[in-house]
Amino acid sequence: MHEMGITRNIVSIVAEHAKSQKVRRVRLEVGKLSAVMPDALLFCFDVVAKGTVLEGAVLEIVEVVGRAKCRKCHADVELHDLVTACKCGSRDLQRLSGEELNIKEMELEAA
Repeated sequence: MHEMGITRNIVSIVAEHAKSQKVRRVRLEVGKLSAVMPDALLFCFDVVAKGTVLEGAVLEIVEVVGRAKCRKCHADVELHDLVTACKCGSRDLQRLSGEELNIKEMELEAA
């Protein structure tokens, strides 16, 4: 489960930016094509956050839909997987979104 390692990195990055302040909430963007399972991140988060400034924090995950632009007909295409074809039949797609894994914001407790 590579989500455990990803969660460790997320907790480390947020803790570093929190500078010893207690973290109440963390919001992530996770692309549906990123090969990262949001449920696994949620499962790992409480375990990894234990004993850190993130202990007890809420992890919010916003899933980002995969989107691409067809290089042949220039149509916008919603990607459900990495082998989706455009309605015109072309698979020559420029991916625009769906592979993200971003820490978007964190909420700290008032001092």
